[in-house]
Amino acid sequence: MSDPARLRRPETVYFFGTCVIDLFYPGAGLAGMELLKRQGLRVVFPPDQSCCGQPARNSGYLDEARAVALRQIAAFPNDWPVVVPSGSCAGMMKTHYPDLFEGRPEYSKAKAFSARVFELTDFLVNVLDIKLEDKGEPVRVTWHGSCHSMREMGVVDQPKSLLRQLSNVTLVENPREKECCGFGGTFAVRQPEISAAMVTDKVAAIEETGTSQVLSGDCGCLMNINGALEKAGKAIHGRHIAEFLLERTSGQGGK
Repeated sequence: MSDPARLRRPETVYFFGTCVIDLFYPGAGLAGMELLKRQGLRVVFPPDQSCCGQPARNSGYLDEARAVALRQIAAFPNDWPVVVPSGSCAGMMKTHYPDLFEGRPEYSKAKAFSARVFELTDFLVNVLDIKLEDKGEPVRVTWHGSCHSMREMGVVDQPKSLLRQLSNVTLVENPREKECCGFGGTFAVRQPEISAAMVTDKVAAIEETGTSQVLSGDCGCLMNINGALEKAGKAIHGRHIAEFLLERTSGQGGK
């Protein structure tokens, strides 16, 4: 890894909450911050943060996406890592912010900011080298890795390595893990039939694992998968990995 922030353990980090966590899954954000605090870090949550700008960019509104991106860059002014509990939002900020400003005066600023962006599980594993002690009851889970986390952030094994540290957790591989769940933000709105077919396949694969929970690092995916699970009357529930890890290591159950 070439990012300078990976060369030493920071004392302070920023936390980017994401729109979906703010509006639908606040517990995931709070859990992510608590995991970082337990490692002795000071966690700063800038109140001026908002959307990462991905919906605008994906819809072709590049000027609007640039305006949002500049607002986020300004909200995180100090040279601290920016930890993001979403591979999708992290991918936007790390990969596409520089692309948005290529050939423009703001490029160097966007490039410097993007170098400080980390997906949460990657940060826990590769920067903090976190060690977890399982305090929960035996449980079987499966993992859903989002498209952006895998393909833009390179987050594939990091969350699984965290789960495998938990002695009472059995991780069952998802046979269709690398397939998209069909959410894709605006894709689910523009192509609802295709999206529904994709999440139906995903739910079938999850059910095939015989697990009681599906974990993910992206709440957009969880919102889509949980909706499909509920509609199909399945007893399986999706959760953000931060909540699961915090619960397991706090002795609060986690069945």
